[in-house]
Amino acid sequence: MSWKRKVLALAAALVSGAAGVVAVASSAEAVPATIPLRITNNSGRSDPVFIYDLGTELSTGRQGWADRNGGFHPWPPGGNPPSPAPDASIPGPANGQSITIQIPKFSGRIYFSYGQKIIFKVTTGGLVQPAVQNPSDPNVNILFNWSEYTLNDSGIWINSTQVDFFSAPYAVGVQPSSGATLTTGHLKPGGYNGFFNALRGQPGGWANLIRTRPDGTIVRALAPGHGIEGGLLPANVLSDYVNRVWAKYSTSTLTVTPFANQPNTKYFGRVSGNVMTFTNTSGQVVTSFQKPDSDSIFGCYKLLDAPNDLVRGPISRTLCAGFNRSTLLTNANQPGSGCSGFYTDVVTNHYARKIHAQMVDGKAYGFAFDDVNNCESLVHDGNPVQAFMTLDPFS
Repeated sequence: MSWKRKVLALAAALVSGAAGVVAVASSAEAVPATIPLRITNNSGRSDPVFIYDLGTELSTGRQGWADRNGGFHPWPPGGNPPSPAPDASIPGPANGQSITIQIPKFSGRIYFSYGQKIIFKVTTGGLVQPAVQNPSDPNVNILFNWSEYTLNDSGIWINSTQVDFFSAPYAVGVQPSSGATLTTGHLKPGGYNGFFNALRGQPGGWANLIRTRPDGTIVRALAPGHGIEGGLLPANVLSDYVNRVWAKYSTSTLTVTPFANQPNTKYFGRVSGNVMTFTNTSGQVVTSFQKPDSDSIFGCYKLLDAPNDLVRGPISRTLCAGFNRSTLLTNANQPGSGCSGFYTDVVTNHYARKIHAQMVDGKAYGFAFDDVNNCESLVHDGNPVQAFMTLDPFS
C-alpha cells in the first residue's frame, strides 16, 4: 500500500476512532508552520547520507519538496517519459553526528539513502516514487529507506514503516511540549541480521524476498505482496488458511467490532459459497467480500478494499489484520485486544511476524493495517516541540 493510502486510512481512523485509534482533538496551542527534525546517524557506516523531505503541502494540496529550512518547492511539470526531478537532497549527518532540519505541514515521507542519491523523476502525474519491487527501477541497488509523517494543525504523526520493504534500520520519535519523548522503531540488538537470518530460514519461498546487489550485499527484503507480484513468493501462499477461515464461518459467525470507542457497533459475518456477508445489529446487510487471495490480504486492497467510510473500510481493515496475523480461526470476535497471540498458525504473514519479533517494543508497520489494535510503530503528539529520526546500526 502506498503512503498516500495509509495517510488517508489514518485520517479516517482518527475521525472515527477506528480499530482502537482514539479520535484526536485539535491541540490547545497552535502548531507552528514548521518544527525541527533532528536526524542522528548511529549507523556505524562511513557512507555519505542524503535526506529528502517530500510530500503534499496541506495548505494548498500541491506536491513538492522542502529544503532544510522547511521552505516549500513545488515539483515542476513532468514529461512522458518521466524527466529528472530537481535535486531535493539535503546532506545528512556523518556517522556519530546529528543535523537538524525544519519540516513543514506536509503529508509525506522523509527519505534517507546511503552512499548514493536516490533517483527521482517527475511525470505528467507528479513525482515518480521509487518502486524497487521492479528489477529495472534505477534505485534497486541503492540502500535507502523512509519514514512517513503528517504534520498539521492537530500535531504530528510519524512512523517507521516496513509496508513496502524492510531495509536500512531507523527509529522515530517526538518530543511533546510536556512529558517524556516518545520513540518507536528501534530493533533489538542484533535485530537487523536476526530478521534476515530468520527470513532466510523460513521455508516456502520466503527467503526469495531478500534482495541483494550484484556483489551479494543485502539491500532489503520485499514485502510479500511485492514478492507475489514479482514471482518470488507463491501466489497461493495463504490459500490454505483462507480456505479454513471460509469453512469455519460457513457454520459460525464472525463478529467484528471495529471501533474500540464504540463497543456497541458490531457487524456479523457469515460465509455462503464464495462470499462473506456482513449484517449490522438490525440484521441489515451492510457489505460483503469475495473470498480473498493472498495478494489482496498482504496489500489490504483488491478483494479487501478499505474505502474511507464508516462501514466497509473498518470491517475490511479488521479482516485484513486478522488474515495477516492469522487470528481469525482462534478468535471469532475481531479484532480482540492487545498485540499478543498473533502469527501462531503455520500459514501466516511470516515477513510481518519476523519484523515484530525483532522490535524493542514489538511494534512495526509490517502491513498496511498493522495499526489495528495499535500495534504499529507510530508516535503522535498534538503539540510537538521536535521530531527525531535515528539511523540505527546494521547489526
